[in-house]
Amino acid sequence: MPPLSNRIGLFTESVIRKMTRIASAYNAVNLSQGFPDFDPPQQLLLALKKASTCGPHQYAVTWGAPNFREALARKQSRFMGLDIDPETQICVTCGSTEAMMTAMMTVCNPGDKVIVFSPFYENYGADAILSGALPIYVPLSPPDFSFDVEELTRAFQQRPKALILCNPSNPTGKVFTENELKLIADLADRYDTFVITDEVYEHIVYSPNKHVYFASLPGMFERTISCSSLSKTYSITGWRLGYLIAPAKIIDGARKVHDFLTVGAPAPLQEAAVTALNFPDRYYERLQELYTGKRDFFIKGLDEAGLEYTKPQGAYYVMVDISEFECPSDTVFCEWLARVVGVAAVPGSSFFKEDVGHLIRLHFAKKQETLADALERLSHLRSLAEKGIN
Repeated sequence: MPPLSNRIGLFTESVIRKMTRIASAYNAVNLSQGFPDFDPPQQLLLALKKASTCGPHQYAVTWGAPNFREALARKQSRFMGLDIDPETQICVTCGSTEAMMTAMMTVCNPGDKVIVFSPFYENYGADAILSGALPIYVPLSPPDFSFDVEELTRAFQQRPKALILCNPSNPTGKVFTENELKLIADLADRYDTFVITDEVYEHIVYSPNKHVYFASLPGMFERTISCSSLSKTYSITGWRLGYLIAPAKIIDGARKVHDFLTVGAPAPLQEAAVTALNFPDRYYERLQELYTGKRDFFIKGLDEAGLEYTKPQGAYYVMVDISEFECPSDTVFCEWLARVVGVAAVPGSSFFKEDVGHLIRLHFAKKQETLADALERLSHLRSLAEKGIN
């Protein structure tokens, strides 16, 4: 047989999805892959039931059903403070994963450079490789995961085609301040660079932090491709409904890329999801209250277990420091944690370009009883570690 593509040797399988399989193998509480174990809103489930019977069941318009785009435009215009045209400025995709890939392939030629903040969601490196782009990694420094302006400037001086911005951040839970975003905006304008945002956690932000949409900054809409999805906001990660919002010229190109990647997102799920997109503002306030309670409950348990961590400002992840356990690697530690302690986490090294082996990522998008079970298991971590980690 002839050899396979060279590009598939340049990245690994998803470590996050691998840890879910390990969690299943050892019956561990899965705090690795970020999906809830509770149901979506009841109104959304009723809408899904109706769509499953009444349809539509055939292809929607490739770039999104008209009623879905109209509802999405109304909702995002309200929150982003922009006047979004559903006819020309939206492309509906199969999840934000496809949205990011579509954005990269729309703006990047092979050999173009793309700035990626490190730590990063693991897909971004693979997205760059698959689109032929070359990543320039700029570190974010703990504990607040801020960037060095001079280092970021040097990255922009390499004339990148785009910068990828995950805000709120997966895996750190960082929410970029308005001042930080304005610094990025100034550099993007100076060096004529696109900004591709991943804002799937836009409604999961903890007071006093506030989410600022990058596209809403003065002059930035024209060079921003805003990627997001309905997965986290409405607890429907399996529905795979994502989207891009950008100026008409960019969306026109993105729609062509999207068409030949997946043709279109599921028509009956778009129909049902219109119900969620029409929820009043109180829904998003309650969502924030829900996750604030989960975050506070979970980190209180981490405090009681004596574990060091970075308090998240947004999203639903916690980076935990495992330095004290002197394990050969974070991968070994996570496999041992699932097998022996019964809790599944993600090795932090899968998110960093730098050589980092002392962090793991846990998530708290779970029922209260699930989190209580995980914390009870973690309370035995030290005594079990004394017997050896291997």
